[in-house]
Amino acid sequence: MPPHSSEFLLQLLQRFIKNSSQIKQIHAFVTTHTPQDSENYKLTLLYNTLIRAYLNINQPHKSLLVFTRMLSCQAHPNALTFPSLIKAASFSPSLSSLTLHSQAIKCGVLADSFVGTSLVKLYSQMDYLCNARLVFDEIPSPCIVACNAMIDGYVKNGDMDSAILLFENMLKRDVVSWTSIINGFVRNGCFGEAICLFKNMMGNVNLVRPTEATYVSVLSSCAGLVNEGGLYLGKQVHGYILRNEIVLSVFMGTALIDLYGKVGSLERAIRVFKSMVIKDVCTWNAMISSLASNSREKEALVMFDEMKEKGLRANEITFVAVLTACARAQLVELGLELFHSMLGKFEVVPIMEHYGCVVDLLGRAGLLSEAKEFMRSMPFEPDASVLGALLGACKIHGAVDLCHEVGRRLLELQPKHCGRYVVLSNIHAGLERWNHATDLRKAMVEAGIRKIPAYSLIEAS
Repeated sequence: MPPHSSEFLLQLLQRFIKNSSQIKQIHAFVTTHTPQDSENYKLTLLYNTLIRAYLNINQPHKSLLVFTRMLSCQAHPNALTFPSLIKAASFSPSLSSLTLHSQAIKCGVLADSFVGTSLVKLYSQMDYLCNARLVFDEIPSPCIVACNAMIDGYVKNGDMDSAILLFENMLKRDVVSWTSIINGFVRNGCFGEAICLFKNMMGNVNLVRPTEATYVSVLSSCAGLVNEGGLYLGKQVHGYILRNEIVLSVFMGTALIDLYGKVGSLERAIRVFKSMVIKDVCTWNAMISSLASNSREKEALVMFDEMKEKGLRANEITFVAVLTACARAQLVELGLELFHSMLGKFEVVPIMEHYGCVVDLLGRAGLLSEAKEFMRSMPFEPDASVLGALLGACKIHGAVDLCHEVGRRLLELQPKHCGRYVVLSNIHAGLERWNHATDLRKAMVEAGIRKIPAYSLIEAS
């Protein structure tokens, strides 16, 4: 077998398919010595393998370069060329998607299910939903993977009606199909619907076993239903996991800690945390946040120190949790110190939530002038959450004039928010400023805003 032939080079490449230096040497040889084979399919096979090899060693841009070389030396791309190429293009989709789509049409392989499915995934990832749908409609008999890719595209782009319609029309569904729709409901805040669908999945005659992604979505739904039986449902899911001896992954454990923390079941949250073999930053964040929101602020700060000792790097969510703990414990100096250390020490750029936490920190401590001045120094205009933190502090400390000023700005931002009117009205009523209170209530009626009725719920933990 000639050493310059496609077949020889292909065998060599397959032998060293995961060896980065060998792949590059073979690529360099192919570039400088184009194999001269009478059988073009061998040359195509060589280039297909080289494209896949670069993808395997996490160098997708090289896969795309190999493809350009493939075209220039008259090798004919086939249906096996494009799935790897499209996957490589997903790392820089805007540069390659349309080119690869047009090449697939030119080569006559777009009707191939694998090529079409790969393009649907790519366009969905890019949020080009129309393109994804056009490609999907051109697949003669879309397989379950193609349908799942299209559902995922709909979900990510907020088109739940189309996602549900496609899901209901599928002849066969797998766990990815079910989980995509469940996750779509969660993303849209439809937690009850997500739970209902999960129950349908578990009661399906063709039993579909949940995956990690399914559990995380369902537990997130339970956390979203903390005032509507979410704890009971979450405990059932947790029990199912334990009965089936499923090892808690980082994300499943984190979702359970978040759920138990939100319903005030701290002992359960701590037990889950201690039982986890592997804990990531998100796990520590959930535990710190659970402690901070359940009047155990000092324990939250101790856990923050433990996290740093473990060598884990704090992120944006970590600082929301620890600043919240400082605010609730009125640890002003520590809170300000942590805030000012974010960028320099931890390379975390403060966002709106962090500024809101500091305003809350200063406001709870009665430092209203400092809170107002801090808000003025922000690099962007404060949103409703920041102004709301200052309004709450004004209410606690009876700062009527500042309360009125902040309340006016809040109503400009959220003119349909009933809670803002009610809070301001109650503050004025508490100070016997009946005219102001009446004017606010009247403004609510004229704007057609109705107060949401309150209700109580007792749930056994």
